[in-house]
Amino acid sequence: MQSATASIWIIIPTYNERENVGPIADAILATVADAHILIVDDGSPDGTGGLADEMARTNDAIAVLHRQTKQGLGRAYVAAFRELLARDADIVVQIDADFSHPVRFLPSLLEPLRAGQADLVLGSRYVKGGHIPRWNVLRRLISRGGSIFAGVVLLMPYKDLTGGFKAWRATVLREIDLDRLHAGGYAFQIETTFRARLAGARIVEVPITFEERRAGTSKMSMTIFTEALRLVLALRLTTLFRRRRRTLSTDA
Repeated sequence: MQSATASIWIIIPTYNERENVGPIADAILATVADAHILIVDDGSPDGTGGLADEMARTNDAIAVLHRQTKQGLGRAYVAAFRELLARDADIVVQIDADFSHPVRFLPSLLEPLRAGQADLVLGSRYVKGGHIPRWNVLRRLISRGGSIFAGVVLLMPYKDLTGGFKAWRATVLREIDLDRLHAGGYAFQIETTFRARLAGARIVEVPITFEERRAGTSKMSMTIFTEALRLVLALRLTTLFRRRRRTLSTDA
C-alpha cells in the first residue's frame, strides 16, 4: 500500500493561462492538502510565467519550471516528469490548467495509487459514470473514435486513451524511457499509456466529467489529431517488428 506520506506532485502545463493558473492552483491545494504543484510555462507572452513565480514565492507547495518557447504539450510533460523524478516524487498527476479536468475528481484519481491497486490511473470520459456535457457530435466522434482506433490497433482495453487527466506512480515513469517520447497532444497521451502497459503497469480507469475551459482559448487542432493517428500506426509497426526480431533470434 502507498505510504500516507507519499510525495504527490501535480503538473499544470501552461501557455497563456494567466486567468486560470491562480484559481486552479488554489482549487488543487484546497482539494488535496498534501499535494505540491509544478507549473510548467512555455514562455507565455501573457505573463503566466511571471505570475506563477509570484505564486511560488508566497507558497512553498508551488514550484515553477520555465521553458523558453512553446514546444508542445508532450515536451512540457517530459520536462516536468524529469524534474519531478529528480525531486523523488512518488505520485505524479497530469491536469489541464483550464478547468476542463475538474479538480473535484483528483481524490478518485489518487485513491487507487494510495491504496496500492494501480500504477497508472486514467481519468475516463467513456467508462460508466463519465460525462462530456457540452460537446457536439463531431467533437465526440473525433475523441471517441481516436480512443477506439488506438485501442484496437495497439491491443489496449481502455476506453479513454486520448484524455490527459492521469495519475502516475513515479516508478512507472522511470520505466518507460522518457527519451523515446516525442509526441504531443492526443498522441502523447496514447503513447505514454501504451509504453506503461508494455512496462507491465497496472492501469485502471475512473470516471470523470470533462468540462469546457473557463477562460482562454483551446489549443486543440486537427493537426494534433492527425499526429495521433500516425503515431498509433507507427507504435504498432515498431512493436510487430521487435517481436519478429525476437522470434527470428530465438529460431536461430
